[in-house]
Amino acid sequence: MSSNEKIPFLDLITPHQELEQELTAVFQKVIGTAGFVGGPMVENFENEFAAYCDAKYCIGVASGTDAVRFALTAAGVKLGDIVVTVPHTFIATTEAISQAGARPDFVDIDEKTYAMDPQKLQEYLERDCYVDRASGKLYNRKLRAPVTAIVPVHIYGQCADMDAILELAARYNLIVVEDACQAHGAEYFSKKQNRWLKAGSMSHAGAFSFYPGKNLGACGEAGAITTNNEEMARHMKMLRDHGQAKKYYHNIEGYNGRLDSLQAGLLSVKLRHLAKWTRERQAAAVEYDRLLADVDGVTAPHQPQWSRAVYHLYVIRVADREGLQKHLTEAKIDTGIHYPIPLHLQKAYEGFGYKNGDFPVTEKIALEIVSLPMFPQLQPAQQARVVKTVQEFNSVSSVR
Repeated sequence: MSSNEKIPFLDLITPHQELEQELTAVFQKVIGTAGFVGGPMVENFENEFAAYCDAKYCIGVASGTDAVRFALTAAGVKLGDIVVTVPHTFIATTEAISQAGARPDFVDIDEKTYAMDPQKLQEYLERDCYVDRASGKLYNRKLRAPVTAIVPVHIYGQCADMDAILELAARYNLIVVEDACQAHGAEYFSKKQNRWLKAGSMSHAGAFSFYPGKNLGACGEAGAITTNNEEMARHMKMLRDHGQAKKYYHNIEGYNGRLDSLQAGLLSVKLRHLAKWTRERQAAAVEYDRLLADVDGVTAPHQPQWSRAVYHLYVIRVADREGLQKHLTEAKIDTGIHYPIPLHLQKAYEGFGYKNGDFPVTEKIALEIVSLPMFPQLQPAQQARVVKTVQEFNSVSSVR
Protein backbone atom coordinates (compact mmCIF):
# COMPACT_ATOMS: atom_id res chain seq x y z
CA MET A 1 0.00 0.00 0.00
CA SER A 2 1.24 3.52 -0.87
CA SER A 3 2.26 5.67 2.09
CA ASN A 4 -0.11 8.32 0.73
CA GLU A 5 -3.09 6.04 0.11
CA LYS A 6 -6.21 6.70 2.14
CA ILE A 7 -6.76 4.53 5.20
CA PRO A 8 -10.50 3.95 5.57
CA PHE A 9 -12.24 3.79 8.91
CA LEU A 10 -13.94 0.58 7.79
CA ASP A 11 -13.51 -1.64 4.73
CA LEU A 12 -16.79 -3.18 3.61
CA ILE A 13 -15.67 -3.83 0.05
CA THR A 14 -12.82 -6.33 0.45
CA PRO A 15 -14.66 -9.01 2.48
CA HIS A 16 -17.58 -8.96 0.04
CA GLN A 17 -15.25 -9.29 -2.91
CA GLU A 18 -13.51 -12.22 -1.23
CA LEU A 19 -16.84 -13.94 -0.57
CA GLU A 20 -18.51 -12.90 -3.83
CA GLN A 21 -19.11 -16.41 -5.16
CA GLU A 22 -20.57 -17.69 -1.89
CA LEU A 23 -22.77 -14.62 -1.47
CA THR A 24 -23.94 -14.71 -5.08
CA ALA A 25 -24.90 -18.38 -4.68
CA VAL A 26 -27.23 -17.38 -1.83
CA PHE A 27 -28.94 -14.80 -4.02
CA GLN A 28 -29.33 -17.32 -6.83
CA LYS A 29 -30.89 -19.83 -4.44
CA VAL A 30 -33.37 -17.25 -3.14
CA ILE A 31 -34.52 -16.16 -6.59
CA GLY A 32 -34.58 -19.77 -7.76
CA THR A 33 -36.92 -20.87 -4.99
CA ALA A 34 -38.81 -17.58 -4.38
CA GLY A 35 -38.19 -18.21 -0.70
CA PHE A 36 -38.05 -14.55 0.19
CA VAL A 37 -39.58 -14.53 3.70
CA GLY A 38 -39.01 -17.14 6.40
CA GLY A 39 -38.24 -20.72 5.55
CA PRO A 40 -35.10 -22.88 5.79
CA MET A 41 -32.54 -20.10 5.28
CA VAL A 42 -33.85 -18.15 8.27
CA GLU A 43 -34.18 -21.26 10.41
CA ASN A 44 -30.67 -22.43 9.52
CA PHE A 45 -29.14 -19.11 10.42
CA GLU A 46 -31.08 -18.94 13.68
CA ASN A 47 -29.79 -22.38 14.67
CA GLU A 48 -26.22 -21.49 13.69
CA PHE A 49 -26.19 -18.17 15.50
CA ALA A 50 -27.79 -19.63 18.63
CA ALA A 51 -25.02 -22.23 18.75
CA TYR A 52 -22.39 -19.55 18.15
CA CYS A 53 -23.71 -17.54 21.11
CA ASP A 54 -24.11 -20.61 23.37
CA ALA A 55 -27.85 -19.89 23.57
CA LYS A 56 -30.77 -22.27 23.15
CA TYR A 57 -32.79 -20.08 20.83
CA CYS A 58 -32.27 -17.36 18.24
CA ILE A 59 -35.03 -15.30 16.68
CA GLY A 60 -34.13 -13.42 13.51
CA VAL A 61 -35.64 -9.93 13.26
CA ALA A 62 -35.45 -6.91 11.00
CA SER A 63 -32.94 -4.82 13.01
CA GLY A 64 -31.07 -4.47 16.26
CA THR A 65 -33.68 -1.94 17.38
CA ASP A 66 -36.42 -4.52 16.93
CA ALA A 67 -34.26 -7.01 18.79
CA VAL A 68 -34.09 -4.85 21.93
CA ARG A 69 -37.77 -3.87 21.68
CA PHE A 70 -39.13 -7.39 21.20
CA ALA A 71 -36.86 -8.81 23.91
CA LEU A 72 -38.10 -6.27 26.46
CA THR A 73 -41.73 -6.83 25.54
CA ALA A 74 -41.45 -10.61 25.64
CA ALA A 75 -39.64 -10.43 28.99
CA GLY A 76 -42.56 -8.55 30.51
CA VAL A 77 -41.81 -4.83 30.24
CA LYS A 78 -45.10 -2.94 30.13
CA LEU A 79 -46.46 0.49 29.30
CA GLY A 80 -45.32 3.04 31.87
CA ASP A 81 -42.38 0.99 33.20
CA ILE A 82 -38.88 2.39 33.64
CA VAL A 83 -35.94 0.64 32.01
CA VAL A 84 -32.44 1.57 33.19
CA THR A 85 -29.62 1.87 30.68
CA VAL A 86 -26.61 4.12 29.97
CA PRO A 87 -26.42 7.52 28.24
CA HIS A 88 -23.32 6.41 26.29
CA THR A 89 -24.75 4.34 23.47
CA PHE A 90 -26.48 4.76 20.13
CA ILE A 91 -30.03 6.09 20.42
CA ALA A 92 -31.49 2.81 19.11
CA THR A 93 -31.09 1.43 22.66
CA THR A 94 -33.44 4.01 24.13
CA GLU A 95 -35.71 4.13 21.08
CA ALA A 96 -36.37 0.43 21.60
CA ILE A 97 -37.17 1.04 25.27
CA SER A 98 -39.62 3.79 24.36
CA GLN A 99 -41.17 1.69 21.58
CA ALA A 100 -41.76 -1.08 24.13
CA GLY A 101 -43.89 1.45 26.04
CA ALA A 102 -41.35 2.17 28.78
CA ARG A 103 -39.32 5.23 29.77
CA PRO A 104 -35.52 5.07 29.63
CA ASP A 105 -33.61 6.24 32.67
CA PHE A 106 -29.86 6.39 32.98
CA VAL A 107 -26.91 5.47 35.17
CA ASP A 108 -23.36 6.57 34.40
CA ILE A 109 -20.61 4.47 32.87
CA ASP A 110 -17.29 3.16 34.10
CA GLU A 111 -14.49 5.45 32.92
CA LYS A 112 -12.23 2.56 31.89
CA THR A 113 -14.63 0.21 30.10
CA TYR A 114 -17.25 2.81 29.00
CA ALA A 115 -19.95 0.29 29.93
CA MET A 116 -22.54 0.49 32.72
CA ASP A 117 -20.91 1.09 36.10
CA PRO A 118 -22.39 -1.49 38.53
CA GLN A 119 -21.63 0.80 41.47
CA LYS A 120 -23.64 3.62 39.86
CA LEU A 121 -26.43 1.13 39.15
CA GLN A 122 -26.45 0.10 42.81
CA GLU A 123 -26.56 3.74 43.91
CA TYR A 124 -29.49 4.37 41.56
CA LEU A 125 -31.45 1.38 42.85
CA GLU A 126 -30.80 2.20 46.51
CA ARG A 127 -30.94 6.01 46.40
CA ASP A 128 -33.41 6.84 43.64
CA CYS A 129 -35.81 3.95 44.11
CA TYR A 130 -37.88 2.28 46.82
CA VAL A 131 -39.66 -1.04 47.19
CA ASP A 132 -43.43 -0.67 47.41
CA ARG A 133 -44.63 -2.59 50.46
CA ALA A 134 -47.96 -3.57 48.98
CA SER A 135 -46.72 -4.93 45.65
CA GLY A 136 -43.09 -5.66 46.43
CA LYS A 137 -42.14 -3.86 43.20
CA LEU A 138 -39.32 -1.39 42.80
CA TYR A 139 -40.42 2.19 42.09
CA ASN A 140 -38.53 5.30 41.05
CA ARG A 141 -39.03 7.90 43.80
CA LYS A 142 -39.22 10.92 41.52
CA LEU A 143 -41.21 9.45 38.65
CA ARG A 144 -43.45 7.22 40.81
CA ALA A 145 -43.24 4.50 38.19
CA PRO A 146 -42.11 0.86 38.43
CA VAL A 147 -38.52 0.04 37.50
CA THR A 148 -38.69 -3.32 35.80
CA ALA A 149 -35.62 -3.85 33.60
CA ILE A 150 -31.95 -3.09 32.96
CA VAL A 151 -30.31 -2.88 29.52
CA PRO A 152 -26.51 -3.01 29.87
CA VAL A 153 -24.74 -2.18 26.61
CA HIS A 154 -21.73 -4.24 25.55
CA ILE A 155 -20.14 -1.17 24.06
CA TYR A 156 -17.47 -1.24 21.32
CA GLY A 157 -17.39 -5.05 21.42
CA GLN A 158 -16.66 -5.56 25.12
CA CYS A 159 -19.08 -7.01 27.67
CA ALA A 160 -20.30 -5.03 30.63
CA ASP A 161 -19.50 -6.41 34.11
CA MET A 162 -22.41 -8.83 34.10
CA ASP A 163 -21.90 -10.67 37.41
CA ALA A 164 -22.40 -7.47 39.36
CA ILE A 165 -25.32 -6.30 37.20
CA LEU A 166 -27.09 -9.66 37.33
CA GLU A 167 -26.65 -9.84 41.11
CA LEU A 168 -28.37 -6.46 41.51
CA ALA A 169 -31.09 -7.48 39.08
CA ALA A 170 -31.78 -10.65 41.04
CA ARG A 171 -31.91 -8.69 44.31
CA TYR A 172 -34.63 -6.40 42.94
CA ASN A 173 -36.34 -8.91 40.61
CA LEU A 174 -35.47 -6.98 37.46
CA ILE A 175 -35.39 -8.13 33.85
CA VAL A 176 -32.01 -7.91 32.10
CA VAL A 177 -31.67 -7.62 28.32
CA GLU A 178 -28.14 -7.37 26.95
CA ASP A 179 -27.66 -4.87 24.16
CA ALA A 180 -25.04 -6.92 22.34
CA CYS A 181 -25.45 -5.11 19.02
CA GLN A 182 -21.70 -4.40 18.92
CA ALA A 183 -20.51 -7.57 20.63
CA HIS A 184 -20.92 -10.62 18.38
CA GLY A 185 -18.81 -13.32 20.01
CA ALA A 186 -17.51 -11.20 22.90
CA GLU A 187 -16.87 -13.17 26.09
CA TYR A 188 -17.15 -12.47 29.80
CA PHE A 189 -15.57 -14.53 32.59
CA SER A 190 -18.17 -15.08 35.27
CA LYS A 191 -16.59 -15.66 38.67
CA LYS A 192 -19.97 -16.80 39.91
CA GLN A 193 -20.11 -19.58 37.32
CA ASN A 194 -16.31 -19.95 37.00
CA ARG A 195 -16.42 -20.01 33.21
CA TRP A 196 -16.38 -17.83 30.11
CA LEU A 197 -19.80 -16.80 28.83
CA LYS A 198 -20.80 -15.39 25.45
CA ALA A 199 -22.50 -12.05 24.97
CA GLY A 200 -26.22 -12.62 24.63
CA SER A 201 -26.28 -15.79 26.74
CA MET A 202 -26.13 -14.35 30.26
CA SER A 203 -29.54 -12.77 30.84
CA HIS A 204 -33.19 -12.98 29.85
CA ALA A 205 -32.18 -12.19 26.26
CA GLY A 206 -29.48 -10.66 24.10
CA ALA A 207 -30.09 -8.27 21.22
CA PHE A 208 -27.85 -8.19 18.14
CA SER A 209 -27.65 -5.91 15.12
CA PHE A 210 -26.36 -7.08 11.75
CA TYR A 211 -26.13 -3.60 10.27
CA PRO A 212 -23.49 -3.81 7.49
CA GLY A 213 -20.70 -2.21 9.55
CA LYS A 214 -21.03 -4.63 12.46
CA ASN A 215 -18.53 -7.45 13.07
CA LEU A 216 -21.13 -9.76 11.56
CA GLY A 217 -22.94 -7.56 9.08
CA ALA A 218 -25.73 -8.23 6.63
CA CYS A 219 -25.97 -6.61 3.21
CA GLY A 220 -28.77 -4.43 4.52
CA GLU A 221 -30.78 -4.27 7.74
CA ALA A 222 -31.05 -7.29 10.03
CA GLY A 223 -30.97 -8.31 13.68
CA ALA A 224 -31.50 -11.20 16.07
CA ILE A 225 -32.42 -12.04 19.64
CA THR A 226 -30.84 -14.86 21.65
CA THR A 227 -32.44 -16.39 24.72
CA ASN A 228 -32.48 -19.56 26.79
CA ASN A 229 -36.17 -19.13 27.62
CA GLU A 230 -38.52 -21.16 25.43
CA GLU A 231 -41.62 -19.11 26.26
CA MET A 232 -39.83 -15.86 25.47
CA ALA A 233 -38.62 -17.30 22.17
CA ARG A 234 -42.18 -18.28 21.23
CA HIS A 235 -43.47 -14.82 22.18
CA MET A 236 -40.77 -13.02 20.17
CA LYS A 237 -41.50 -15.12 17.10
CA MET A 238 -45.10 -13.93 17.27
CA LEU A 239 -44.12 -10.32 17.91
CA ARG A 240 -41.97 -10.19 14.77
CA ASP A 241 -44.74 -11.63 12.60
CA HIS A 242 -47.92 -9.67 13.33
CA GLY A 243 -48.65 -11.70 16.45
CA GLN A 244 -49.28 -14.88 14.49
CA ALA A 245 -49.06 -18.25 16.19
CA LYS A 246 -49.72 -19.66 12.72
CA LYS A 247 -50.80 -18.02 9.49
CA TYR A 248 -53.85 -15.78 10.02
CA TYR A 249 -54.22 -16.82 13.68
CA HIS A 250 -53.17 -13.77 15.69
CA ASN A 251 -52.77 -14.43 19.41
CA ILE A 252 -51.48 -10.92 20.06
CA GLU A 253 -51.01 -7.69 18.16
CA GLY A 254 -47.48 -7.76 16.81
CA TYR A 255 -45.23 -6.05 14.29
CA ASN A 256 -43.68 -6.56 10.89
CA GLY A 257 -40.17 -7.24 12.14
CA ARG A 258 -39.03 -10.33 10.28
CA LEU A 259 -35.54 -11.22 9.09
CA ASP A 260 -35.77 -11.90 5.36
CA SER A 261 -34.36 -15.04 3.80
CA LEU A 262 -31.74 -13.35 1.64
CA GLN A 263 -30.12 -11.59 4.59
CA ALA A 264 -30.27 -14.79 6.67
CA GLY A 265 -28.51 -16.73 3.92
CA LEU A 266 -25.83 -14.07 3.52
CA LEU A 267 -25.30 -14.01 7.29
CA SER A 268 -24.86 -17.80 7.35
CA VAL A 269 -22.03 -17.45 4.83
CA LYS A 270 -20.37 -14.69 6.81
CA LEU A 271 -20.82 -16.46 10.15
CA ARG A 272 -18.43 -19.16 8.95
CA HIS A 273 -15.73 -16.48 8.70
CA LEU A 274 -16.55 -14.55 11.88
CA ALA A 275 -14.09 -16.37 14.16
CA LYS A 276 -11.24 -15.56 11.76
CA TRP A 277 -12.32 -11.93 11.45
CA THR A 278 -12.53 -11.67 15.23
CA ARG A 279 -8.99 -13.00 15.65
CA GLU A 280 -7.78 -10.45 13.09
CA ARG A 281 -9.54 -7.62 14.94
CA GLN A 282 -8.04 -8.77 18.23
CA ALA A 283 -4.58 -8.96 16.67
CA ALA A 284 -5.01 -5.44 15.30
CA ALA A 285 -6.03 -4.24 18.78
CA VAL A 286 -2.90 -5.82 20.29
CA GLU A 287 -0.80 -4.05 17.67
CA TYR A 288 -2.48 -0.70 18.37
CA ASP A 289 -1.90 -1.25 22.10
CA ARG A 290 1.79 -1.90 21.44
CA LEU A 291 2.24 1.09 19.17
CA LEU A 292 0.39 3.46 21.51
CA ALA A 293 2.05 2.28 24.72
CA ASP A 294 4.67 5.04 24.69
CA VAL A 295 2.54 7.76 23.14
CA ASP A 296 1.87 10.49 25.68
CA GLY A 297 -1.58 12.00 25.94
CA VAL A 298 -3.42 9.00 24.52
CA THR A 299 -5.61 6.65 26.55
CA ALA A 300 -5.96 3.30 24.80
CA PRO A 301 -8.92 0.94 25.37
CA HIS A 302 -8.94 -0.96 28.66
CA GLN A 303 -9.68 -4.67 28.62
CA PRO A 304 -10.26 -6.13 32.11
CA GLN A 305 -9.12 -9.66 32.91
CA TRP A 306 -12.73 -10.80 32.77
CA SER A 307 -13.14 -9.64 29.18
CA ARG A 308 -12.37 -11.02 25.74
CA ALA A 309 -13.38 -8.11 23.55
CA VAL A 310 -14.08 -8.42 19.83
CA TYR A 311 -13.15 -4.80 19.01
CA HIS A 312 -16.07 -3.65 16.95
CA LEU A 313 -14.38 -0.28 17.49
CA TYR A 314 -10.95 0.76 18.73
CA VAL A 315 -11.58 3.93 20.71
CA ILE A 316 -8.87 6.14 22.20
CA ARG A 317 -9.14 9.29 24.31
CA VAL A 318 -7.22 12.52 23.77
CA ALA A 319 -7.49 16.07 25.09
CA ASP A 320 -7.87 17.75 21.68
CA ARG A 321 -10.13 15.38 19.82
CA GLU A 322 -11.15 17.85 17.10
CA GLY A 323 -7.55 18.82 16.44
CA LEU A 324 -6.44 15.22 16.18
CA GLN A 325 -9.28 14.31 13.85
CA LYS A 326 -8.45 17.23 11.60
CA HIS A 327 -4.78 16.22 11.52
CA LEU A 328 -5.65 12.60 10.69
CA THR A 329 -8.09 13.68 7.98
CA GLU A 330 -5.40 15.82 6.37
CA ALA A 331 -3.17 12.73 6.39
CA LYS A 332 -5.93 10.75 4.59
CA ILE A 333 -6.86 8.70 7.65
CA ASP A 334 -10.56 8.30 8.43
CA THR A 335 -11.86 8.31 12.01
CA GLY A 336 -15.19 8.31 13.83
CA ILE A 337 -16.79 9.46 17.09
CA HIS A 338 -18.96 6.99 19.01
CA TYR A 339 -20.71 9.03 20.43
CA PRO A 340 -20.31 12.82 20.50
CA ILE A 341 -23.50 13.80 22.39
CA PRO A 342 -24.68 11.73 25.37
CA LEU A 343 -28.28 10.59 25.07
CA HIS A 344 -29.47 12.53 28.11
CA LEU A 345 -28.38 15.75 26.37
CA GLN A 346 -29.94 14.93 23.00
CA LYS A 347 -32.77 17.18 21.83
CA ALA A 348 -34.99 14.10 21.52
CA TYR A 349 -34.92 13.73 25.32
CA GLU A 350 -34.97 17.36 26.43
CA GLY A 351 -38.46 16.79 27.85
CA PHE A 352 -37.03 14.34 30.40
CA GLY A 353 -35.33 17.17 32.29
CA TYR A 354 -31.75 15.94 32.26
CA LYS A 355 -28.97 18.53 32.35
CA ASN A 356 -25.21 18.91 32.05
CA GLY A 357 -23.52 17.38 35.06
CA ASP A 358 -26.05 14.57 35.58
CA PHE A 359 -23.68 11.90 34.22
CA PRO A 360 -20.18 13.37 34.48
CA VAL A 361 -18.18 10.37 33.27
CA THR A 362 -20.21 10.06 30.08
CA GLU A 363 -20.04 13.81 29.50
CA LYS A 364 -16.28 13.84 30.03
CA ILE A 365 -15.41 11.00 27.69
CA ALA A 366 -17.83 12.21 25.00
CA LEU A 367 -15.49 15.17 24.46
CA GLU A 368 -12.34 13.04 24.27
CA ILE A 369 -13.12 9.82 22.38
CA VAL A 370 -12.09 9.14 18.81
CA SER A 371 -12.42 5.83 16.97
CA LEU A 372 -9.40 4.78 14.91
CA PRO A 373 -9.61 2.60 11.78
CA MET A 374 -10.54 -0.96 12.77
CA PHE A 375 -11.47 -3.86 10.51
CA PRO A 376 -10.17 -7.41 9.96
CA GLN A 377 -8.13 -6.54 6.87
CA LEU A 378 -6.31 -3.65 8.59
CA GLN A 379 -2.56 -4.06 8.04
CA PRO A 380 0.23 -3.41 10.58
CA ALA A 381 1.79 -0.90 8.18
CA GLN A 382 -1.47 1.03 8.11
CA GLN A 383 -1.65 0.98 11.89
CA ALA A 384 1.92 2.20 12.16
CA ARG A 385 1.05 5.12 9.89
CA VAL A 386 -2.05 5.92 11.98
CA VAL A 387 -0.08 5.96 15.23
CA LYS A 388 2.84 7.89 13.68
CA THR A 389 0.35 10.55 12.60
CA VAL A 390 -1.10 10.66 16.14
CA GLN A 391 2.44 11.11 17.49
CA GLU A 392 3.12 13.91 15.01
CA PHE A 393 0.03 15.75 16.19
CA ASN A 394 1.01 15.34 19.83
CA SER A 395 4.49 16.69 19.11
CA VAL A 396 3.08 19.77 17.39
CA SER A 397 0.47 20.28 20.11
CA SER A 398 3.01 20.07 22.93
CA VAL A 399 5.02 23.01 21.63
CA ARG A 400 2.06 25.32 21.09
